[in-house]
Amino acid sequence: MYGVTQGLLFLFFIACACGIVLSASSRGKATLWTIAVFSTVCALALMAAAALVLISGQAPEMRLWTLEGFGRFTLRLDALSSIFLFICGLVYLPASLFVARYLGHRFEERYPARRFGVFHFALMGSVVLILIAHDAYSFLISWECMSILCYLLVNYEQNPDTDTRAGYIMLAMSEAGFLCIVLAFVIVGRGAADFSFAALAAQGLRLSRGAIWGAFLLGFLGFGVKAGLVPVNFWLPRCYTAAPPTFIPILAGVTLNLGFYGILRLNMDLAPAHGWGTGLIALVVGSLTALVGILYATTENDMKTMLAHSSIENAGIIVAGIGASMVFRGSGFAVPAAIALTAALYHTLNHSVYKTLLFQGSGEIEAATGTREMDRLGGLARFAPGLSVVFLVACLAISAVPPFNGFVSEWITLQSLLRSAVLASSSVKIVFALCGATLALTAALAVTCFVKAYAMSFLGIKRGDWEPHSIKVFGHSHFSSVYLAIACLLLGVLPTFVVPALNRAVEPIATASASASLVPPFFTATPTNQQLPPAFLQDFHNLGAQTGSKILPGRGLVLLVRGAEQNPVVFAMSPSYSIVALAFLLGLTWLIVRGATQARSVARNELWAGGIPRLLPEMSYTATGFSNPVRVVFQAIFRPNIVEDTRETVAVHFRTAILRRREETHLVDRLFFHPVGDAVNWFARLLAGMHHGRLNTYIAYGLVFLLLILLLFRLT
Repeated sequence: MYGVTQGLLFLFFIACACGIVLSASSRGKATLWTIAVFSTVCALALMAAAALVLISGQAPEMRLWTLEGFGRFTLRLDALSSIFLFICGLVYLPASLFVARYLGHRFEERYPARRFGVFHFALMGSVVLILIAHDAYSFLISWECMSILCYLLVNYEQNPDTDTRAGYIMLAMSEAGFLCIVLAFVIVGRGAADFSFAALAAQGLRLSRGAIWGAFLLGFLGFGVKAGLVPVNFWLPRCYTAAPPTFIPILAGVTLNLGFYGILRLNMDLAPAHGWGTGLIALVVGSLTALVGILYATTENDMKTMLAHSSIENAGIIVAGIGASMVFRGSGFAVPAAIALTAALYHTLNHSVYKTLLFQGSGEIEAATGTREMDRLGGLARFAPGLSVVFLVACLAISAVPPFNGFVSEWITLQSLLRSAVLASSSVKIVFALCGATLALTAALAVTCFVKAYAMSFLGIKRGDWEPHSIKVFGHSHFSSVYLAIACLLLGVLPTFVVPALNRAVEPIATASASASLVPPFFTATPTNQQLPPAFLQDFHNLGAQTGSKILPGRGLVLLVRGAEQNPVVFAMSPSYSIVALAFLLGLTWLIVRGATQARSVARNELWAGGIPRLLPEMSYTATGFSNPVRVVFQAIFRPNIVEDTRETVAVHFRTAILRRREETHLVDRLFFHPVGDAVNWFARLLAGMHHGRLNTYIAYGLVFLLLILLLFRLT
């Protein structure tokens, strides 16, 4: 399998190179076929290579060349890289087909497809190089290429209304984060034999406490920019809103994950902390990021901006899981660390799948209706039933509603936080409890957010001025959307097959197996082979945990969090069995209702609407009205400025119109960047006051500065 994996990676890079050449040289529809075909080959090669590494446990390594003064450039595909590489292929396959389909309907309208194809394949290659780089130089060069290509693709759409500043802000933040990452690698690599990851990992075990904290803070800040963590997330909603619909699925489902990969690679592999302090910071920042992201998503009416804030929320959940794992590992509890890290990786996979589906759906809605404002949509389910179904699946998945995938990863995340009972420090337990409550509130608000997104867009009556026939062009279900919707369902009902695969990457980092705790081997356990305690096995056997063991592979279909001997089971569930029971109950309910109503005649009459001849779109419930209670409850966080314009008629008590305009300042801007900007402006004004044109004063400045330099040299 070692040679097969190398061959698949070689096939991927050959397909990328061919895609770049053919995209640059082809014309017309041939460019779209190039993107679709070669991207499919690349995605399948990535998934196959990652799957082989996870199955075999072998990590193929390719040594490229040696540069004097830099060392050897090396590529290596280990288990952690394989998880992210598989997610990359899983997302790139439908996203590339969506690109070809989208550009096919709007070919050469605003998209010179040849240049897009070149950037598309170049970005794919740089992302894969980041994930398989096994030395700091290759990693940093690939990271810089990825950042530049993301900027080019965000500002790719040739539209006068496009906010090109969003791309510049993203590039500036990426470069600032890149400098922090470089400094973090320099701190870890001081004294190392070279800058290979193996040498850095060996040096990381010998770092002092201060060096570990420095590397963590710089790396967490640098990679946190890409992940969209508070307070360096202000660029993300602007960038996602300005980016073309063809690129956003890749931006949200692929490049966002690189921030999580960097945090894991640096802070849990190369330079792991020995205590719980660094992990506690990651846990708190992740929880606050999740809450801030979902609050702004719930009150946002622009669909793309709402989904961008939702990506911030999900990034916070993932980083909270990583932080919990770091705390458990630093405190000496390997099994809870493995469970928390499994939850983070599982949620990374889930978020990539359903967020890609949501952004594809929003892109199709925007292309067909010409608007992203949910207040101007409504009634889309009647004109686009296929799009309605897959978008509903994505909304249920991201809202953590069973039997879809978001429920499983968020359930494991919350259960891992409850394992804080094993920690000795009471203060750390309190922080875990507060973060758990924050994530629970986040999950509740996510349901509110996506009930609004689906109901206000697809249900009710049409509120905008778009034509119903235009949505039918994009409204029928497509392979890329159906593929992602099925993935949301399978990842939700078969978690006992996903967890062992993730455990390949978790076990070397956490030094414990998550599968042993989360997925007990019920299918292979018997009362005589002692894999599980007999009483434990008998209790679950009576509940049917071994149902299907004769026909299905794997360890079992029950997912649980195990405790100590006195309390062997903390929480348990089985999405696989639950969906069978749910389907049976729904079918039985349908038969009962159908049998009860079959003999009755149905009379259709005109709808009575309180004496109104017909219900006008202006009278229907809008997304603004739906989310207004959240604005009121959390007004202390949003702190909007409302300007009221009242026009009166003859009497003072009668008004014809009230105009309210909300002027909001984002919480992060208000608390972090505006104070920093005010301090910089104050200092600039202070310096400006020193330049008044008096020569004697300037000479005095020079004399004082010279005296300070002499005093400094005297003291040293």
